[in-house]
Amino acid sequence: MPARTPWAVARVAALCLGVTMVGLAATPLPAAEASPGAVQAADAGRHVAALAADALEGREAGSRGGRAAGAYVVEELRRLGLQPAGDAGTYYQPFGSMRNILALVPGDDPDCAHELVLVGAHYDHVGYGTPATSNGPTGFIHNGADDNASGVAGVLEIAEALVGGTTRPRRSVLLAFWDGEEKGLLGSWHFVRERPPPLAVMRPVFSVNLDMIGRLRGSRVEVYGIRSGLGLRRLLVDANRGPGLDLDFDWDIVDDSDHFPFLASAVPTVMLHTGLHDEYHRPGDDAHLVDPGGIAAVSEVALALLLAVADAEGGAPVFRAACREEGNAARAALEAALPIDPVAPKPRWGMSTRRDGGDPSAPVVVRVVPGTPLAEAGLLVGDRILAIDGVAVHDHDDLLARMAAAGDAVGLSIDRRGRLVGLTVRGAGPPR
Repeated sequence: MPARTPWAVARVAALCLGVTMVGLAATPLPAAEASPGAVQAADAGRHVAALAADALEGREAGSRGGRAAGAYVVEELRRLGLQPAGDAGTYYQPFGSMRNILALVPGDDPDCAHELVLVGAHYDHVGYGTPATSNGPTGFIHNGADDNASGVAGVLEIAEALVGGTTRPRRSVLLAFWDGEEKGLLGSWHFVRERPPPLAVMRPVFSVNLDMIGRLRGSRVEVYGIRSGLGLRRLLVDANRGPGLDLDFDWDIVDDSDHFPFLASAVPTVMLHTGLHDEYHRPGDDAHLVDPGGIAAVSEVALALLLAVADAEGGAPVFRAACREEGNAARAALEAALPIDPVAPKPRWGMSTRRDGGDPSAPVVVRVVPGTPLAEAGLLVGDRILAIDGVAVHDHDDLLARMAAAGDAVGLSIDRRGRLVGLTVRGAGPPR
């Protein structure tokens, strides 16, 4: 991951601030069924150790170490029997002295197999480092275990899980390993501008980028690009049912990793990232500091999200051009809490919500009135209401109408920082 530079100054988007008054022992919802052992932490650790070895000299793009890293990835893809999707019948897509590596799982549905769902990670790093690429000291091997051997390990584990599945996804899935990311996202930019012949007739409809997923701390994962596809957050929250990670949604769009060329090309895209650390772009980013279990957990979420889109009956998420104008300032405005009026009559349920034009089916809670059923139940400002009594919320107006008509008790499904939580709320009395 190169240093962050702003794409554009974030502007506060036009927000519909329709706020209406409309109450937990919080109980997690049942986890979605997962394939046992689909993503193996031990194998992820093995990949990181191989790619972050001193013998690869920091995997600088175009160097002998970078080519050796590419050869390792290709051998793993051959072992899995994956179909090459590069140039001339190979896994490689060369550009200059560098090479992307591409493998395809063909879709099973002829009506949508031409739609391409990607998961990728860059496999290059910064070699011995320079003043432009290293946080120092330079002249020593920068092994890049987290940046980004961890992401490559995640994609390889996703590839193995796909090969081991009993059915093929409806849409085609591309496993992509980008080169030249540290030199300016060169590999991913090359791909979006010029796809190799096996993929020329396919249309990318969604992508996931894994960059630095090896330092999971307190289960927190940063998520970028979530506003780029309508309904994308709900898909990701559902994909997170099993691992139950704490998702920190960042709305800024910055050209700091391989998600950016896809967003710039109007392809809905998310990046998963476990955060920067003191060893970032330094010689100390070594394999013993990486958490293989964390790589596995993040990869499980990515795999579930990937398959949800690849198998979706209603099509892939629709790109939202507005994501380019939104940023964390817009997020703060949307999620800003409303003040409590201490003399106002207590409302029946005790919640104020705000509609979200970028995620209409997940209204956000912006006020919880003390002493009301929802407050007693434990609802929090920032929660998003996804379903009422097991039926998904269509939009903000649907939420208001159904809460107004509900009886004395109601069950809510909540998105709380990317985790699904079930709330049972009682004591509201009859509808007014």
